[in-house]
Amino acid sequence: MLIRIDPTLSTPLFEQLAAGIRASVIDGRLTVGERLLPARELAGALDINVHTVLRAYQILREEGLLDMRPGRGAIVAGRIGQHAALAGAIHDLVDEAKLRNVSESALLSLIREAYK
Repeated sequence: MLIRIDPTLSTPLFEQLAAGIRASVIDGRLTVGERLLPARELAGALDINVHTVLRAYQILREEGLLDMRPGRGAIVAGRIGQHAALAGAIHDLVDEAKLRNVSESALLSLIREAYK
């Protein structure tokens, strides 16, 4: 699992981490039943605080993407079907934006505005 965290962004690290894991689950890079790295191990690999990882995991648990149990860690849950169509639409949108030379920041601004 490749997750990129950029401490120079204004987006909190836990949100960046949650977004990276979420994308991996939706895209199928992480499969149902797959165990994620323990929070301490992932925090060490990304050079971030363990509580940052735990907060990201908790958000994803609340979204139904992860199942967390004491002693078992975080496991990808089976409830990702509702996101499959959305993932396809997002990829189409990004591809179209690239074809039209729309920058990432401009695309994100358009999405934020549309989401309101």
